[in-house]
Amino acid sequence: MQCTIGVDIGTSSSKGVLVDARGEILAQATRTHDVSRPRTGWVEMDGEIWWDEFVSLARELLAATSSVPELVEGQGPVEVAAVGVSGMGPCILLADDAGEPVRPAILYGVDTRAGAQIGRMTAELGDDEITRVGGSVLTSQAGGPKILWIRDEEPDAWQRARRLFMPASWLAHRLTGAYVLDHQSASQVSPLYDIEGERWHDAWWERYAAPVEQPALLWAGDVAGTVTAEASALTGIPEGTPVIAGTIDAWTEAVSVGAHGVGDLMLMYGTTMFLVATGEETLRTPSMWTTAGAFAGTRNLAGGLSTSGALTGWLKDLTGSDYPELLAEAEASGAGARGLVMLPYFAGERTPIQDPDARGVIAGLTLAHGRGDLYRAALEATALGVRHNVQTMRDAGADIRRIVAVGGGTQGRLWLQIVSDVTGLVQEVPQVTIGASYGAAFLAAGAVADPAPRIEDWNPVVTTIAPDPALAPAYDALFDRYLRLYAGTADVVHELAAQQMADDAGNGKEGRA
Repeated sequence: MQCTIGVDIGTSSSKGVLVDARGEILAQATRTHDVSRPRTGWVEMDGEIWWDEFVSLARELLAATSSVPELVEGQGPVEVAAVGVSGMGPCILLADDAGEPVRPAILYGVDTRAGAQIGRMTAELGDDEITRVGGSVLTSQAGGPKILWIRDEEPDAWQRARRLFMPASWLAHRLTGAYVLDHQSASQVSPLYDIEGERWHDAWWERYAAPVEQPALLWAGDVAGTVTAEASALTGIPEGTPVIAGTIDAWTEAVSVGAHGVGDLMLMYGTTMFLVATGEETLRTPSMWTTAGAFAGTRNLAGGLSTSGALTGWLKDLTGSDYPELLAEAEASGAGARGLVMLPYFAGERTPIQDPDARGVIAGLTLAHGRGDLYRAALEATALGVRHNVQTMRDAGADIRRIVAVGGGTQGRLWLQIVSDVTGLVQEVPQVTIGASYGAAFLAAGAVADPAPRIEDWNPVVTTIAPDPALAPAYDALFDRYLRLYAGTADVVHELAAQQMADDAGNGKEGRA
């Protein structure tokens, strides 16, 4: 029986699945991990953790195959036809010419350390030219300034740096020896990628990234190489098994639910919230991120909230409660959280305000409010953030016809319903919502199967969440307050952020929040 393995390296965990040719999940496994936050606004992770967890996941998945023939009688023993890889991003992992990391990976837009480099590159190249070449203005999400930060701040590491990886390409490299990066990931190493030419921008690479070698560019589902004897001995995956290039998790999640066609918008419910709208035209707006798509001929307008599941997890830990308790109390609280409005900017914010110095705000608190009201306000805050992003995308020209939800947060009906009620959007929820690992397995199957599978057959839509029109007036008013609350508190909040950074500097932890 032909199967594929899909592994995704996420912010808080790595997940792996073993999937048969019909899209049935035969086995799955998870490894949890923590990111490192050595200073305020710095978010890092040791790249070796990604490989160690992949090896562990692969061995667990393959060990589970001993019971598979009993579950699918008559289809024969499991044969791994291909491997799919995926990971959070854009991340910057620099390695030496032997492929050994020279420092921990700097993570995506939640790491805000490169503000000075963003300012310098923007002054040297100009916003208009950066946007023309790369599609987006430079923000904390862009990979180029983070490369420059290492060059500026860590000369010893920079002297040894020769290769650039992200989680998916790092796994592909360790499995096959190939040095590649997919176009979608490369387009987020802004401003070093030419989005219209679908190639590296040689002059800017030479100016800001040399002597790091340019990785060869592939599309997410292209085969990067085959499993080496050394990797086979470690993982148990047969030598010679094809491995795809893979891509960033949000785009692989979109693949996993079939939300990568023109007019589709994917909402990823996770530690952070991510949105990917797909079209054929390169749309440019300073408030969002313009990227290449997972597949040739597509373009994306993307956005992300810096906290969503991270915020609800913070409240759970802070109150010493469990999720079922909080969800029940949040549902009882009702729309509007009994007069609360929250800004979910507890780790700064990415899109559409692009403000790393934003901070969380809770307005309207009284002694009568309880933890359920706070939890409700947090769920509504993320929904208001989604509404702000969707509105900004549409204002930029995005033709959004279909919304598909994916990720761990889709397991609870209340959060989904609140997002639909606040935004007025109908959401489709497919049968499988585990996300990127499943999408990686699908891409791997598509690379080797003839005919290639269809995601509609693998993962049909099973639930539709429609907004309650009776709540529209209340949530329209709440959205207006949400926008005005940020505008009205920004000056004070920025002063507080500066004080936090000054306090960190005094404690030897200088950085940005």
